[in-house]
Amino acid sequence: MKFKLLSLMMIGGSLAISCQQQSADNFNYADEKFADIQMLRYKVAGFDQLTLDQKKLIYYLHEAALVGRDILWDQNGRYNLRIRKLLESVYTSDVLTDKNSDNRKAFEEYTKQVWFSNGIHHHYGSTKFQPQFTEEWLREQLDAIDYKEELPEGTAILEKASETWEELMPVIFNPEILPMRVNQKDGDDLILTSASNYYGVDVTQSEAEEFYENMRDPKDSEPIMYGLNSRLVKEGGKLVEKKWTTDGLYGPALQKIVYWLEQAKPYADTDQQKIVIDKLIEYYQTGNLKTFDEYCIEWVKDTEGLVDFTNGFTEVYGDPLGLKASWEAIVNFKDLKATERTKKLSANAQWFEDNSPVDPRFKKEECKGISAKVITAAILAGDLYPSTAIGINLPNSNWIRKEYGSKSVTIGNLTDAYNKAARGSGFGKEFIIDQKTRDLIEKYGDACDDLHTDLHECLGHGSGRLLPGVSDDSLRAYGSTIEEGRADLFALYYLADPKMVELGLVPDQEAYKSNYYTYMMNGLMTQLVRIKPGHNIEEAHMRNRSWIAHWTYENGKEANVIELVKNNGKTYVKINDYEALRSLLGQLLAEVQRIKSEGDFQAARELVEKYGVKVDPELHEEVLARYATLNISPYKGFINPVYSLEKDTDGNITDVKISYDEKYDAQMLRYSRDYATLPLIN
Repeated sequence: MKFKLLSLMMIGGSLAISCQQQSADNFNYADEKFADIQMLRYKVAGFDQLTLDQKKLIYYLHEAALVGRDILWDQNGRYNLRIRKLLESVYTSDVLTDKNSDNRKAFEEYTKQVWFSNGIHHHYGSTKFQPQFTEEWLREQLDAIDYKEELPEGTAILEKASETWEELMPVIFNPEILPMRVNQKDGDDLILTSASNYYGVDVTQSEAEEFYENMRDPKDSEPIMYGLNSRLVKEGGKLVEKKWTTDGLYGPALQKIVYWLEQAKPYADTDQQKIVIDKLIEYYQTGNLKTFDEYCIEWVKDTEGLVDFTNGFTEVYGDPLGLKASWEAIVNFKDLKATERTKKLSANAQWFEDNSPVDPRFKKEECKGISAKVITAAILAGDLYPSTAIGINLPNSNWIRKEYGSKSVTIGNLTDAYNKAARGSGFGKEFIIDQKTRDLIEKYGDACDDLHTDLHECLGHGSGRLLPGVSDDSLRAYGSTIEEGRADLFALYYLADPKMVELGLVPDQEAYKSNYYTYMMNGLMTQLVRIKPGHNIEEAHMRNRSWIAHWTYENGKEANVIELVKNNGKTYVKINDYEALRSLLGQLLAEVQRIKSEGDFQAARELVEKYGVKVDPELHEEVLARYATLNISPYKGFINPVYSLEKDTDGNITDVKISYDEKYDAQMLRYSRDYATLPLIN
């Protein structure tokens, strides 16, 4: 199931451009920097006001989240768990004497990058990290600590080498071996050229597509998400699925997740939540995707409690075919005050659907069960950690959305952390065309960015419908970026609608312009800081921002709607007609909804490849050079808070305490020590 997440924060954080350096509450949001990353902390405001049972519920659910960590590492690449163990053995060794050498410093940075990405490939760009320390140096360290791998008995490589870690050296150092975690290049065999571990090493793209296409029944009105929770491999020359269940693949980790879910159940916030937990456990035990749909339906119904969570195989961005889901978890509780704004959106869902610029054939006649809230994240795990989303919309099965609705969340305390940490970065002065536009963004930016997220998650993903017989996966490798773009376009179109002022969600009809400007600037220019010179855009969200911005730029040229202008040798985005830009966005939304509703693969391919993939090398070089002067990191991630139980002399839990002082490397090493659930080879 495609659980769609939005990450629209501007490069360097949100576009906070004031000179304020520290937040009023004196919480230390910003932490250490390394490579292209800055670590942040998020505050779990309101935790102390929860009841003891709610705190216990969060504690046990947080344990259920953390014990799944190894699953994602293995999904991201079949060597990742072995390489993590090797790196951490060197990182923690006290035998070595050259801790201040250039090799040692480069090794520590590389290890932190691998931790951050849950593997040896960049979390966003998917390219493999290239160590800046030498292979000879690493070999010396492994010899010095007499490193030996703890591999399961019967592992084939045990018979090939006395030092099994020899096999890992070319994987780490040779740039031509497994160069991309997720390859999306049109024309390539996307499975054979991707390092992610969702398919056997000898399974091809055409074989996998045919395998799953033969499973589907076009007449099935309630289709399961085929392939969601399995690895597809060959056995005896035949394709078979290895299901991720408590007694199957990833069993040791899933058994521990189930254990902690069972501990959490007595403290569930609602009776409905107990049903949700039971269904999730049943799904983990059986791997039955019909049970997964039942779980999703029960989860959508659970709207009354304060505490909520997701735990499971969710995002499909890690699979180049967009079928198989990575494991992730989040535990959260409702921000009651901030949720008032999302309630206004969900209460008017039918109005938005009816007034959308798309063809009536593709609209829902009745919007059912749409709920939305702003949440406070309590713990992040799996594919939501350390890099995470700021909004979530679940589930993504189109028939469940149609019949039962969906739940959408905006993660308020993460957005707040981004905003607070970005103060005074200098980004706005460098990239925004003039002071008038900077003032506009200063006045309206944070509020409109939050509203964009609300619209994207609450209504955008839940809008529209597929025509009968069209599969959820009909757009194949382009499905994720088309869906994210569709939700973005919905949000952009309605941000400028007078309905926003009528509902009291923006103060006036000028506010939307702040979001239009930052979105176009990001899609046309500034997100390029996340791309290496000579590379194309690969990541689904970056592609969707690119094809939206470039399509509107190109199609508005005749009317001079958007310009790229030069000032003192620097390129800036200039929007000349905001109303015309909204009209273009509406036209594109109508076309993208048609593409999705009809399952028009060729049109999706042409749109993305023409407008969303290629990079102008001259503009790219300029953006990188200007950005380098700011000394800010293009990527942000979070260090989790630490939860601990307080007990009385009889062993009864009297409170759950939260602390924020754990360092990044200490957290990663503790997680590897306390939450290692899988063997090094699975």
